[in-house]
Amino acid sequence: MFAGTLTRNVETAAAQYSGVIHSTRFDIAIQLEKRPKMSARSPDYDVTAVNKSGRKVRIGTAWNETGNTSGNPYISMQIDVGLGPFRVNAVQTQEARAAQSGEFEIIPLVSNGLMKSGSISGELTAMDADNAFAGYIANMMFDLDFMLIENDYKSEDTHPDYRVEVSSPRGKPIRVGSAWMAKSSRTGNDYLSLLINTPDGDLRVNAVQNEEQRGGKTFSIIPFIDGGEQPQDGGAGLSLVA
Repeated sequence: MFAGTLTRNVETAAAQYSGVIHSTRFDIAIQLEKRPKMSARSPDYDVTAVNKSGRKVRIGTAWNETGNTSGNPYISMQIDVGLGPFRVNAVQTQEARAAQSGEFEIIPLVSNGLMKSGSISGELTAMDADNAFAGYIANMMFDLDFMLIENDYKSEDTHPDYRVEVSSPRGKPIRVGSAWMAKSSRTGNDYLSLLINTPDGDLRVNAVQNEEQRGGKTFSIIPFIDGGEQPQDGGAGLSLVA
């Protein structure tokens, strides 16, 4: 569960990018410093931070990348702050690209390994404004309140329609998943397909309406059952390369 921002610095700066990464356990200021490339796949940057003693340390590496379908540039980072390595991407909204802005948003990139749904309870409610949803998902091991926020990075049909966000203890929004609008090929009813990174692993669920709920604002969250109706790229982890 990670969030953050990255900003391209002026050409004269020692570090080409500066930013910050947030999680429910830390807030770390980072810099991306250019490094010599030994091969085409060698990292383009060292990711550095300052530890509690005030010493600058290398905490990871980063690569300049290009989206396979969109052709849009982004930065892929692998970082380890002492809790084990994790992957994040730094991407831009369509508006930021159009304005040639140096502002990027850091989003998580996780494995495609899915946990078994087991017994899941949850509910999703459409908000009155901003095309957003509020909901919760819970079992005996975790209980998450979350929001579905419209995905400003969507530029391909396969990209998620929403990002799934929870709040850190300080109220910082942390992206923990993605959601797609879908339509049942059997009934023609609309539903949402969600991929959420829970404390127990990645979880696939659907938000559907029963006969009593249909036409209203409330959806029930149920375990995902593979009936061949999942949205394209619906199992592509939490990554989003717009």
